[in-house]
Amino acid sequence: MGLEISGILGIIFLIVIIWAIIRTAQSSATPLAKAIWIVVLLVFPLIGLIVWLLFGPR
Repeated sequence: MGLEISGILGIIFLIVIIWAIIRTAQSSATPLAKAIWIVVLLVFPLIGLIVWLLFGPR
């Protein structure tokens, strides 16, 4: 059994991930830090989003 997100919750989750990627790309962090955060958000969406919210670039 895997974690399955579908329907409206899946769309909302996708929008939040895209928003986090855009905010990261627009931040004043170094290009390397931006690239690392974006890869983390893409490879580990749920955990990456939580970590990004806590420790991500401001």
